[in-house]
Amino acid sequence: MARSDNDTWDLATSVGATATMVAAGRARATKDGLIDDPFAEPLVRAVGIDFFTRWANGELDASDVDEPDAPWGMQRMTDLLAARTRYIDAFFADAAAAGLRQVVILASGLDARGYRLPWAPGTTVFEIDQPEVIEFKTTTIDALGAKPTAEIRAVAVDLRYDWPSALQQAGFDTGQPAAWAAEGLLGFLPPDAQDRLLDNITALSADKSRLVAEIFINTGSNETALNAASQRWREKGLDVVLDDLGFPGERNDAAAYLRDRGWQPVSTRLNQLLGDNGLPQQPDGDDAPFAKNYYCTAVLHKAG
Repeated sequence: MARSDNDTWDLATSVGATATMVAAGRARATKDGLIDDPFAEPLVRAVGIDFFTRWANGELDASDVDEPDAPWGMQRMTDLLAARTRYIDAFFADAAAAGLRQVVILASGLDARGYRLPWAPGTTVFEIDQPEVIEFKTTTIDALGAKPTAEIRAVAVDLRYDWPSALQQAGFDTGQPAAWAAEGLLGFLPPDAQDRLLDNITALSADKSRLVAEIFINTGSNETALNAASQRWREKGLDVVLDDLGFPGERNDAAAYLRDRGWQPVSTRLNQLLGDNGLPQQPDGDDAPFAKNYYCTAVLHKAG
């Protein structure tokens, strides 16, 4: 079913299930020794989507669920998530080294960085997501006996509502720089909502704030590849519909949009990110799915 501006979901349906799929990829990458996220597998298991649980724990092989040489599949997703996780973890380490002690994870989903990264003393991690998602993750991780490695403040609000006010009510200080993460988020927003999100981040950010984002470039073949892969997964037992989760329409290039608002972005193309991590690259070319996607870190320099 096509997305709408007021649609609903949880971690087992629609776009919400992508958070579980991403956690399954992190769990599999952990099992393969590419990253270290001990919370990913138990979180996936708790959601209860059998297909993702079996991928997370290594029960399924790529040959079981992916078409040979397909441009997208569970193995390609897992490779991407290993590289993306390393990239964003490094971003937060660099931000901490620069003295930033406020972290905001937008649409935090099943992200467990507040528990697994070695945060500097005095760091506050704000996690923004829907109330049901926040409650589910917190309850599941608490049941594991895990303790956060920073002060975590949950901001239980849908990003379609007034999340800036909710963030400030949770103690976010607009006078201090922050490190923001928009991981796997922008591509699931309508074009105008992407701009509005970046505008809000800019308005809330003090000088020297930092942002990391995954930028999804719609070449027309991206959604085709995603839909084909999800169809294959359904044939192999996935009982969640993951087709047509994006929004149509031209959107502003996020890095250029940020640059016009005082940020200094540095972009890394997907294939460079994969290559830098010794992982197989995506097919290249103008019509190749995902090859034009890129990852962006940016530092804000507000005019004095």
